[in-house]
Amino acid sequence: MQKRSVEFGVGIPTGTEGLMYPVPFVNDVEDNIRISIRAEELGYASVWGNDHVATQSYVIEDFHQPPNYYAPLITLAAVAAKTTKLKMATALLVLPNRHPGLLAKELATLDQIAGGRLQIGVGLGAYREEFEALYGDFSKGKVRGEMLDESLEIMQKLFTEDKVSFQGKYFQVKDLQTYPKPVNRPFPFYIGGNSKKGLDRVVKYATGWLPSGFTPAEMKEMVDLLTEKLSAAGRDISQIDVAPQFSVALGRTHEEAWKKYTSSQQYRHMLSLAESTMKGMDLDDCINRDLIGTPDEVAGRIQEYIDAGVNSFPAILFTADTLPQFYDEMEWFAQDVMSRF
Repeated sequence: MQKRSVEFGVGIPTGTEGLMYPVPFVNDVEDNIRISIRAEELGYASVWGNDHVATQSYVIEDFHQPPNYYAPLITLAAVAAKTTKLKMATALLVLPNRHPGLLAKELATLDQIAGGRLQIGVGLGAYREEFEALYGDFSKGKVRGEMLDESLEIMQKLFTEDKVSFQGKYFQVKDLQTYPKPVNRPFPFYIGGNSKKGLDRVVKYATGWLPSGFTPAEMKEMVDLLTEKLSAAGRDISQIDVAPQFSVALGRTHEEAWKKYTSSQQYRHMLSLAESTMKGMDLDDCINRDLIGTPDEVAGRIQEYIDAGVNSFPAILFTADTLPQFYDEMEWFAQDVMSRF
């Protein structure tokens, strides 16, 4: 197997209880910090917090109680104080839920706290019902993709210019000045999502792309398309971290791993995205869209994605029903899969 240096990251459960994991799963917010400390010890390069503000209807149907969702940026600030090399990240931060001027200040401050270790994955949010719960009647007629674009434009200007004025359809700022700037220049935005519109955002605003659910062959097609779009804009694919998010289910046999995955909340979550993030995909072949199998099989699949143009594997969601199982899976992957790269 070809050897190359590849970074791996862990998805911490700031906002994944009820979605990827059962309710309850975490005991308190400190579990996210403990997982992060252990991830750094095991050699993972980064941790990625998810972002949800309201309980999804299918989660209530499944568990009949609300999950614990923790604010990802505040959690990452605590993680930064307890780690030294680990990168802080989100997968994903939902931009339409926030004013970009205030968010820019928070991100710059967090990047200063983390000593330049911050990188932010952003998106419009997989569940519109959360946006509607947060904004009520204000949400009617709002196009979250347009809100995302305006937010990215405002924040990029605030991170690179002195005073910023902007008048958009949804957001306005006037002579807004934000100091200090983030440590990183350019600031590492990762754009989430699988659509071609998402690729256009990567070209215009980002240093990374954070999709999910593609087979290796589909990933190769999308990377080729992204390469073309970047070239047309005077950029190169080498400037972009192609970083898809995966669930990982390891087993001593292929059948054991598949059974673990299909009986998990992560599989339920994947199916819930059929009308949003995964729209148009054949979810009957989930085994080809995540990292499922023996350590040898998963390592081989990772190599297939590398050959397709993937640079890193962030925000891994380990298949587990309890926190002790999560730790076991995280350690197993580090020892028997990650060590090969």
